[in-house]
Amino acid sequence: MNIVMPLLIGAAVVILSSLIPDRHRRPFSAILLAGAGAAYLSGGGLGIGEFLFTAVLTVVAYRGLTSWTFIGIGWLLHTVWDVVHHLRGEPIVPFAHDSSFGCAICDPVIALWCLAGGPSLSTMIRRPLRLPRKSLDG
Repeated sequence: MNIVMPLLIGAAVVILSSLIPDRHRRPFSAILLAGAGAAYLSGGGLGIGEFLFTAVLTVVAYRGLTSWTFIGIGWLLHTVWDVVHHLRGEPIVPFAHDSSFGCAICDPVIALWCLAGGPSLSTMIRRPLRLPRKSLDG
């Protein structure tokens, strides 16, 4: 499996999402995450676990309506779910054996952008993407 294409797809999602006006960007990203949470329902092969994961990611996506951090965490949770599916041989796209592997490469790219606060494209051009630092001052 080529890792370049999933990285490019992740970058494309970030760039296109960053073009959405600021007031709509986080809600859109939360909805996108909620949809990704249900991606394995039609044939994921982990039985009731698929429904439990979808429920967990739905709650995380709901919290993401007001928090970029929750959206980023949700994409990282989806990455773990992708790895589990890849290792079990239950890909996200049944006819594409390495599709879950590719998704596990793509999702952290999106997660990092979300954890950085989902900046606009112009902001990313002006300053490189970096995660916010927590102040020790209080």
